[in-house]
Amino acid sequence: MMFWKIVYNWFFVPSSWLVVRLYALVNRKARSWLDGRADLFEQLRSQAALLSPDSTRIWFHSSSLGEFEQAKPIIATLKAKFPAVDIIVTFFSPSGYKHSQTYKLASIISYIPFDTKANAERFIDLIRPSAAVIVRYDLWPNHVWALQEGKIPMFIASATLKKTTSRRLPMFAQFHRELYDCLNYILTVQEEDRSVFEAVGLTKPVLKVIGDTRYDQVKKRSEESRAKHVLPARIVEGKKILVIGSSWAEDERYLLPACFSLLSSNPKMLIILVPHEPNEENLERVEYMLSGRATHIRFSDLNDYANERCVIIDSVGILMALYQYAHVAFVGGSFGNGIHNVLEPAAYGVPIVFGPRYENSQEAARLLRDGGAFVGESSEMLLSRLKRLFENETLRAECGKKALALVEKNTGATGRFLSYLEGALHMQDKKLQ
Repeated sequence: MMFWKIVYNWFFVPSSWLVVRLYALVNRKARSWLDGRADLFEQLRSQAALLSPDSTRIWFHSSSLGEFEQAKPIIATLKAKFPAVDIIVTFFSPSGYKHSQTYKLASIISYIPFDTKANAERFIDLIRPSAAVIVRYDLWPNHVWALQEGKIPMFIASATLKKTTSRRLPMFAQFHRELYDCLNYILTVQEEDRSVFEAVGLTKPVLKVIGDTRYDQVKKRSEESRAKHVLPARIVEGKKILVIGSSWAEDERYLLPACFSLLSSNPKMLIILVPHEPNEENLERVEYMLSGRATHIRFSDLNDYANERCVIIDSVGILMALYQYAHVAFVGGSFGNGIHNVLEPAAYGVPIVFGPRYENSQEAARLLRDGGAFVGESSEMLLSRLKRLFENETLRAECGKKALALVEKNTGATGRFLSYLEGALHMQDKKLQ
């Protein structure tokens, strides 16, 4: 490993830092990434000083907001069982960090420092974790080596690794093998993931399939959201409702023509459209596309609702609660870069329709296989799928049950993960309390 430490720290780290600095000159997100780390250690020092010096501290690291969703059920269960445990949460990306500032279960929320040897050692010395949990894949070598030096148990939760990793050039495959061999536990979503790690040639970590904590999280959120009546009863009663979740311009280009046909043939149809980014530019674009074809109103103006056929959501954070009203859901991103979260409507037992780009989601593929979802590759195909679901109540109910069944049969990963975490801390004589 000494060879790789030299290569990484003398060549990769300096060149990466230079690239980030140059990219920040022209890219706002890269500038935000740098600016957020400007006084990182000063903030960490003041936050860490507030923690009990004898507390058990579990560090959770996620690349971004999506990965953090997989950590949340673990953290919530851990805190419910052991309230005195301190949770340290870090992110790589600005989006994950900025959108998690109000998360109440963490004692510290921070960016992860840029991965130099000095930064990693300083970070671990400041937070003094009893265990480290990396969510999915965001593994940083110097932080791993600093944790290993401190004999701190390391986990990957919902672990994933691309199949191509084991077929790369022998030199890089060796680097991956030696880095992952520093870990104590690699806990994967499914057998296929475990097989990919096994193919790398790992010998030291405990390698087990425990499932995906996202199912636990989405089930919990759906139960909580049922108590949130975000739409007045007078608007939804007696309606057949299509919820369009996290839509992009590419989705709307194909989907809205199908929606216009549905609206014209069904006077009780209501469409709830949730843009992925509800900024003024996107809201106005959607309103322009609807003009002359469907009456519409923004969510913020619902006090003036006069039986408009489309409600445009100009608020954030309520999509999960909106799916409870859906008879059918369309999940966006599937005509663009990749589909968004299909588990949220599935947790309500809602049949799902989406476009052709769903390869980034194992859950979407499973829903298709089980009959809880349908693909439409054109406006005509989308109309056919949607019309069939809205007109055939038996089919709609059957598909919804299959979608819900996928969520229910895959819950429990949180408990399985915590059994490994508690076992590792017990072996280290670091008792949870």
